[in-house]
Order: sequence, then structure tokens, then C-alpha cells
Amino acid sequence: MTAGRRASSSDVPSAEATTLAVEDFEAAARQRLPRMVFDYYAGGAGEETTLRENRRAYDRWVIRPRVLVDVSTVDLRTTVLGQDVPFPILLAPTAFQRLAHRLGEVATAQGAASVGALMVVSTISTASLEEIAGTGVRRWFQLYVLTDRDLTAELVKRAHAAGYGAIVLTVDTPVLGRRLRDERNRFSLPPGIGLANLAGAGLPTAEGSALFSFFVDRIDPSLDWEDVAWLRSLTPLPLVLKGIVTEEDARLAVEAGVDAIVVSNHGGRQLDGAPATLDVLPEVVAAADGRAEVLLDGGIRRGSDVFKALALGARAVLVGRPYLWGLAAGGPEGVRRVLEILRDDLALTMALAGRAGVPAIDRSAVAPAPRDPDRGEDT
Repeated sequence: MTAGRRASSSDVPSAEATTLAVEDFEAAARQRLPRMVFDYYAGGAGEETTLRENRRAYDRWVIRPRVLVDVSTVDLRTTVLGQDVPFPILLAPTAFQRLAHRLGEVATAQGAASVGALMVVSTISTASLEEIAGTGVRRWFQLYVLTDRDLTAELVKRAHAAGYGAIVLTVDTPVLGRRLRDERNRFSLPPGIGLANLAGAGLPTAEGSALFSFFVDRIDPSLDWEDVAWLRSLTPLPLVLKGIVTEEDARLAVEAGVDAIVVSNHGGRQLDGAPATLDVLPEVVAAADGRAEVLLDGGIRRGSDVFKALALGARAVLVGRPYLWGLAAGGPEGVRRVLEILRDDLALTMALAGRAGVPAIDRSAVAPAPRDPDRGEDT
């Protein structure tokens, strides 16, 4: 802008001009959200080593671009569990979204529906699974098995009746990991926000994290492989296991007849010291051996991350924190914009890498990154 000239509205950057990447939405959310809420969304377990490694893992791979490939049209369409999706990026289940926006999960669903994305809805959401279904978003239901097995069965049947396309059983949370940020902030839900799928129940009063106390009281730590058959008996919907990071458990999952696996360490929020999800993706894919689809979450922040995950065998990826930042910064429009950024960045990466369609993104598209001699480790 020329010195001395009064600023006009055309000089003010638009929201889209100032939010060009996921990190921009994270910065906006940090400014808008109370510290307790931001820390709940952003934080991990323990010293947050696994949380950091989820991001660093993508730097351990480079893309091998091919040239003189016709990329005048780049096709991001694929299928997940036989369902057509416009691009291989799904919304991971995240809890308590009304802490970020007054409409919570309903606003997220509206944003996701506007670009045709598939949303996985959490058991401990702050809008009911029926309310979310009313938006028309394409949807799966994430399930925690409660100590009250009758209530658990009721949740599964409600999801089936409300048109959810799959049940996603979280298997890495027999107890809640120790999240120091939540303990220091004495995390709890404010008045007026409850667990909508559990008759509006709130979190118990606790000295530290109220969520930790909730898991102690309500989530069943005895869940084991025999319960997979019980869940299958409740509904004909496809069954997905979320939270697998080893080839041993991947083999057990396919032997149990599950339809898909999500390679996940709960966003670094459970066992600190667990491996980064991208690091273990190849071994899980090999163990599944085509008998179950493999998806991945953890650390996705740009289209090149998605590309690397697909190249290493993921059918699709799920994102959590990125769309929460969009929700906090701009409601449904913020969610839509985050998904568009990731989608468009994936399309650009595919074009520059010479891969015109998702099926063309194979193992030959990536290679381990060269070692950094100054650090003595992979970067």
C-alpha cells in the first residue's frame, strides 16, 4: 500500500487470503478459544512425544515425481468400504465440539456435507447422532463400549436406524491416557453442554480432568477380541477397528472379520511413546494383506501428507484437529475451507508428482528421506 494513502476495504485481506494453510486456522483458533479448550483439542498424553512424532514421520519420506504424464485432469475420487467419496480425506471422530462453536458437531457436519466429505461421529459428541444425521452429511458412528452393555447396543442400533454407514470401534482406550494439560486446566464441560448421545449426561466433578473420571466410571476396560463378534451380531453395518498400530493386532483384526482398520494412536493422546502412525502403516498394510481396508489418522496437515499415506498403502486418511481449528475459526465455513485446502493441496501434489488418479499413487511414489548428517537421524 502506498505511504500516506488511506486504507480502503480492498486493502484488507479476505479471510481466505489470511487462512491459506491448516496452521493459519490453528493460530486463529488459539486466539479465539479459552486456554482450557484449546489445550484439550491440541494436547497429547504424557510429554507429548508421540504427538510430535506423528508430524515428524511425514518428513521421513520424500515424493518421487514422475514427468511427462498427462495431468490435465486430476481425479481424487475413490471408495471407502464400497462408498464413493470425492476425495480420500475423512473427518475423524472428535468429542465436545460445542466447545469450539455453538452448533458443535452440527456445524461440522454442515461444512463436511458442503464438499461431500464423510464424517465419523463420536460417541461423546455434544449433538445427538440423530441431529447430525439430519444435516444429510455422509456419516459413520464411532463407538466406545460402555460398562452398560445394553446402552452400548442401543447406540449401535440408533446409528443403524439413523442411516450411519459403518460402526467404528475405538480399541486403544481401555483407560484414558494421562493428559497433563487437561489435569492442569481441570478440564470439564461448562453448563449447558452435555453428552448428547448419553441422555445429555455431563462429566463428573473431579480434582483433575473430568474426562479421565468419566472414562473410569463409564468405559469398559474389559473389552477384548471376543466382543468383536458380539458387536457384529448387533448390526449388519461394516465394522471398523480404530487404534491399531501393530502387525499382530492387524492380523487378529482380519481374522475377526472386520471390514477396515484405522492405523491410529488416538492423535498421540493415549500411550505416549507409541509409534507414529505413518511409521507403522506399511507393516499394518502388509499384515492386512488386502483382507481389510486400511485407513490412517495422525498428523495430517497438508496434501503431501495425504499423498505419502496413500503411497504407503492407506485407502484414505482421517483428520481431526485441522477441522476443529476450522470450526473454531469459522463454523461450517471454516470446516469447509480446511477440507478444501487439504483437498486442493492433494490435487496439486498429485499433478506435480505425475499421478493423475488415486489408484496411481503407489509405493513407487515415495522413498525414505536421505539421512541428515548434521543430526544423525532421518528428517
